[in-house]
Amino acid sequence: MLKIGITGGIGSGKTTVCKLFELLSIPVFYADEVAKNIMYTDEKLKQNLIQRFSANAYDSKGQLNRRYIADIVFNDAEELKALNGLVHPAVFSAFDNWYRMQSGPYIIKEAALLFESESYKKCDYNILVSAPNLLKLNRVMERDHVSAHEVELRMAKQFTDEQKQKLADFMLVNDESQLLIPQVLNLHKKLSAFITKP
Repeated sequence: MLKIGITGGIGSGKTTVCKLFELLSIPVFYADEVAKNIMYTDEKLKQNLIQRFSANAYDSKGQLNRRYIADIVFNDAEELKALNGLVHPAVFSAFDNWYRMQSGPYIIKEAALLFESESYKKCDYNILVSAPNLLKLNRVMERDHVSAHEVELRMAKQFTDEQKQKLADFMLVNDESQLLIPQVLNLHKKLSAFITKP
C-alpha cells in the first residue's frame, strides 16, 4: 500500500483536495488535526510543552492556549523548531499506528509541513496543492478572521510553492480558474496505475 504525501501552503486548499480523495474511498491521515488532538491526549507531550513554554501553554481547564503558543513560535524560529521537535515524533508514531489499520491501493498523509519536517522522505510519492499567494492570503483571512500581517507571518514559516515544487512528484493547481475535480481524478488514475503494475 503506497504512502502518498500531500501538502500545500496555508490557504492552498489541500483539505478540499483530501476530501475529494476520500470520496474515491482513499483513506486520509490529517497530520495537522492529529497534532492538535495529540496535544490534549498525550500526557507526556503535554508535560513537555509546559516545560518548554511554561504553565501558560494550557489554561485552567486544560485547553491548549493556541494564541499564546502561536505568539511565541511565529516570532521565534528556534521556538518553532522546538515545538515541531516535540510534536512531530508523536504525530509520526500516530501515523504508523493508523497506517497499519488501513487497506486499499494507497493512503494519503496530509501535512502542512510535509517538506519542512522531511516526512515526505517516508512517502512513496508527494503531491503539492498550489495556489497564488494573494488567493491563499484572502482565503485564510476570511476563514480564520485574522489580519493580512498574521497570515504573512505564518506563510513566512513555510517553504514557498517554488521550493515545494522541486520536491513534489505531482502538482494540483487550486486557483479557482482550473477545475480541481478532473485534476484529482486524473491523478487518482495515475496513482492506481502504479499499484497495478506487475
